[in-house]
Amino acid sequence: MNKEEIMKILPHRDPILLVDRVIEKKEDYIIAEKDIKRDNPVFKGHFPEYPIYPGVYIIEGLAQTAGLMLLKGSEIPLFLGIDSARFKSEVRPECVLRYEVKLKERRGNIVFVDAKAFVGSKMVAKAQLMLGVKE
Repeated sequence: MNKEEIMKILPHRDPILLVDRVIEKKEDYIIAEKDIKRDNPVFKGHFPEYPIYPGVYIIEGLAQTAGLMLLKGSEIPLFLGIDSARFKSEVRPECVLRYEVKLKERRGNIVFVDAKAFVGSKMVAKAQLMLGVKE
């Protein structure tokens, strides 16, 4: 799934659309990627002398990836909660950030997922997220 297809599902748009492509998608599992480029506007203000991709953007990218896994049709994704978030390593420009999200539990329109972010084989962040789907 490319960015144009992603924008047909998610309501987000640049600069806050944080998923560039979907690599694999199943009903309960998804892998997506974001290219972290040096010219990303966030690096102008987030440690410009030593640019680091913000952790909050990583978490948002994971939530958007979960939304891509969950949404069907014209629904709106709702980010409802974050538990056990941990940042393991810096994310620097000129890398590919890979998001891996697994469905853990569904309670009606509320969904709980395990979410992890990687650069190469190195885990850079993980969290448990709670999301909702609004029709």
